[in-house]
Amino acid sequence: MEHKGTVTLETKRLILRRFTENDAKAMYRNWANDPVVTEYLTWQAHKTILSTKAVLADWIQNYARPDFYQWAIVHRLVHEPIGTISVVRRRDDILSAELGWCLGRLWWGKGIMPEAGEAVMQFLFGAVGMNRITACHDIANPKSGRVMQKLGMKQDGVLRANAQNNRGELVDMVYYSILAEDYKQAHAPLSAT
Repeated sequence: MEHKGTVTLETKRLILRRFTENDAKAMYRNWANDPVVTEYLTWQAHKTILSTKAVLADWIQNYARPDFYQWAIVHRLVHEPIGTISVVRRRDDILSAELGWCLGRLWWGKGIMPEAGEAVMQFLFGAVGMNRITACHDIANPKSGRVMQKLGMKQDGVLRANAQNNRGELVDMVYYSILAEDYKQAHAPLSAT
C-alpha cells in the first residue's frame, strides 16, 4: 500500500478535489446547515458558518498528510461543492478503508453519490492498494445502504447499539464491504468470444 493523499479525481459529471477556505459558504448552504441531511449522522447541522469554517480549517491542515482522504464533491454544472466523501477510518495493517459521505438534499436520488463512491473506490483499490473498503449506516437510513449496494458492496451484518447519532441515541449500524478481488472481477474487461 502507498498512501497518495487527497488527489483530484474526475468522473463524467463530477470533480472530486480538496476543499479550500473559499468553499465555506457553499458547504454551509448546500448541506452542513441542513438538519434533514445530518439526521442520521454523528454530527449536528451547523448553526453558523463559523462551525463550517472550523471544520474546513481542520481538513485543510490535514491535507499535508499523505494518509488523509477528504474530497469535496463538485458537480460540473454547479461549480461548487454539493457534498463530501472521505475515508473516515483506516486500518493499514489489514489494508482497509471505511468510507463516509454527505450530500446536499437537492442532489439526492440523482446517482451522484454512487458516481463519487465509484471514483474513490477505483482510486483506493488501484492507486493506493487497499484490499477492503467498507461503509456503514444507521439502520433507520436504508437509502444510504442502497448507495453501498450500488457500489457493489455486500452486507456484512448489523452491529446492535454500535454508534451514537447526533441526538445522543445509541443506534444499530449496518455494515457493508467489498474486497479488491471482488471489485476487480466486477470491473474486468469483457473477453471477446
